[in-house]
Amino acid sequence: MSSTSVAEKANAQLLRNLIITTSVSVGYLLLSYVLIGYKTEQLMLVLLFNILYYLSKGTRRFIIGFSIFIIFWILFDYMKAFPNYRYNTVHIKGIYDLEKMLFGIGEGASRVTPNEFWLSRQSTFLDIFSGLAYLCWMPVPLFFAGYLFYTNRRQFYYFSLTFLTVNLVGFVGYYGCPAAPPWYVQLHGFEFDPHTPGNTAGLGRFDAYFNVSIFKGLYAKSSNVFAAMPSLHAAYPSIVLYYGIKNRMKYASMFFALVTFGIWFAAVYSTHHYVLDVLAGILCTVIGITLFHYLKKAAWFERMISRLIAI
Repeated sequence: MSSTSVAEKANAQLLRNLIITTSVSVGYLLLSYVLIGYKTEQLMLVLLFNILYYLSKGTRRFIIGFSIFIIFWILFDYMKAFPNYRYNTVHIKGIYDLEKMLFGIGEGASRVTPNEFWLSRQSTFLDIFSGLAYLCWMPVPLFFAGYLFYTNRRQFYYFSLTFLTVNLVGFVGYYGCPAAPPWYVQLHGFEFDPHTPGNTAGLGRFDAYFNVSIFKGLYAKSSNVFAAMPSLHAAYPSIVLYYGIKNRMKYASMFFALVTFGIWFAAVYSTHHYVLDVLAGILCTVIGITLFHYLKKAAWFERMISRLIAI
């Protein structure tokens, strides 16, 4: 093939890429504006994607791979446009009573939920431990994904797509069983108020101790207060732990186990989740991993993974 033909082919490919990325970028911004309004994060995401896509072959490969996590972020963000309480009754008292019945702890002559038990046993150490554990809920999966991307591309795609599958299962749970978190009951009782804003709950003590607004900023952007069940905070580190063990990462898996159990505890201690929510999050992980296990047996799926690896 002549050098002229090669150049023409390269230019045609570049033009196709420009058309596709520009169309997707503009389409995303327009749809976001219609559904949830304009936010600077949306423009930053588009700029980041396009810069990395065109900067080099290596950065293009990276951002295409991590687009799986971008899809998750966009879907989660768009949930603001479709609050789950519009589609099903929000469980408030029922889930509180079930939690107390199954996991209640004797407190004098009464019985309290684990959240209420820890409310009277707060400590600075547990506040800091819970805050640090909760801060790992997304960074640890993302850093683990980055490690796999540069060491085992196939396992990276398996992990990332499992992560997305678990989230989709969790989103089904959000809409199928809308549920209020424990802090909602403590602040508002059992009456449903759809206009309730997000709340840092026990994690606010971490912010106060270090004089920061980390969790305040995170929960101010919460997609839905009534999406406590299942706890995807509990699910994410569980996925990392599974793949750490699967890839025989002995010492890393020990760290992942600490993070996982730390987040499970923090979810209850901080009154963001019931034990039931945590168990539902773990169940989502099991279901998501099982679904993905059967999905990757399909010949078309393995061909798609092979093409992604070859990019």
